[in-house]
Amino acid sequence: MRKYLTEYLKRLEEILASEQEQDFDYEELLRSHLTMIQFMQHERLIHFLVTMLFAICFFIALGIFLMSKIITLSLLLLLILVLLVPYISHYYFLENSVQKMYRLYDEINARIKKNRVH
Repeated sequence: MRKYLTEYLKRLEEILASEQEQDFDYEELLRSHLTMIQFMQHERLIHFLVTMLFAICFFIALGIFLMSKIITLSLLLLLILVLLVPYISHYYFLENSVQKMYRLYDEINARIKKNRVH
């Protein structure tokens, strides 16, 4: 997903950086970009829920470990933590990318308004 979204954003930025202002269909680009934003918002929501589930499991296991002092629970804590760190990292990437998509949406919208004036 990271590669897919990174490539999409790079392509979109290249389109917006090019000088083909008048003859490019920015309205179609805006429609497809809105669809992509919806996909990524859904992806971000799912990753948020999974990340929160792992965080809740981690803190529940930590509480049980601290109360019971069962050493084998430390393995479970380590396993959950090993999974939680990449989930947090990926969610951070998705959050920042979706916010970047919002800024690109505004830029596409500005291009459409600018082309309507001309």
